[in-house]
This record gives sequence, C-alpha cells and structure tokens, in this order.
Amino acid sequence: MEKEYWDNRWVNKELGWDIGKVSKPLKEYFDTLEDKSIKILIPGAGNGYEAEYLHNKGFTNVFVADISEHALQSFMERCPGFPKEHTINKDFFKLEEKYDLIIEQTFFCSMYPSRRIDYAQKMKSLLKKDGKLVGVLFDRSFDAGPPFGGCKEDYMKVFGVVFDHVDMVPCKNSIKERMGTELWFEAKN
Repeated sequence: MEKEYWDNRWVNKELGWDIGKVSKPLKEYFDTLEDKSIKILIPGAGNGYEAEYLHNKGFTNVFVADISEHALQSFMERCPGFPKEHTINKDFFKLEEKYDLIIEQTFFCSMYPSRRIDYAQKMKSLLKKDGKLVGVLFDRSFDAGPPFGGCKEDYMKVFGVVFDHVDMVPCKNSIKERMGTELWFEAKN
C-alpha cells in the first residue's frame, strides 16, 4: 500500500481496524513477558495501543513503525512520554534493524495477498537469532480490501514456507466484536 493511501485514511479518520485499546490477546501475551529490555517492533503500529501498553509496563526497547506520518503523529500526541527516537516513519520493507520480538496486529491484513510471502520473508529478516513473530490474524473473508482476510490454511502456506516453527490456533480471548474470527499465531526459527 502506498504512503498517500494510508495518510488519506488517517486524515479522513477511516480507521475501521482501530479498536481503541490494546487487543486482549496481545495484552495477555505481554503480561507473560518478563525481560523488559527485549527489543520489540510493532510495524504498521497506527495508534500504537500495544506500544503504549508495553511502554507503560516498563518495557524500554519498544519501537513503532508506520508508513503514515499522520499515524505516528496521532500516537505521539496520545503518548507524549514515548521516546520519539523509537518511532520510525518508513516503509516496512525498508526497515533494517533486528528485533527479539515483532508484534502483528492488523498489519498483515493491510497487505495485498500477493505480498504476503514478501511480508513473511521481511519479518524473518528483521528477527534476531531466536527471535519471534507473534500476533493476531483475521480468520475470515472480507468483500474488498484492505483489510484482506484469510484462513489458517492460507496463512500456513505463507508462514510455513518461511519459518521453521509456526503455531496457529483460534483466539479464545478476542474482543466481542471479533470473537470467532481471529487466529493467534507465533512464528520462529
């Protein structure tokens, strides 16, 4: 997706993916993390509720990336205490740093399905040795995208080709509006 497209979505407040808080599956996962110094990336962060939650819990190495400058401005207005130097206004495919943990929350579904293998390969390249990609994927179809949906079988054809270990199960703790339509997944090498 082009920068102009996402900037326009932000300017026009067309943010149908935004649930207004950290997603419950990710919040519960974050609550199990003990090492608050791990380097975490949240690409396509948008309003960055996950980053805000982690930052408020004392995680010191959280980075947010978004192609839309408007998204990052919105995030920084809401979370002025978040380190500005940890915000990255860049195309995801041009990121180069390495991370211990990468969080997926409504970013994968913004990609055209033809870019999904590219997405998975880029994620793998951004992970440190023993790093992990975790998050939530839609387990449903959409009439037109973005968002672009799919199912476990579709996603395993992407992540299973790129990563050595992929676990994917139905979310049991989704928000009410998404109950039964989300998958929790973890991918690592």
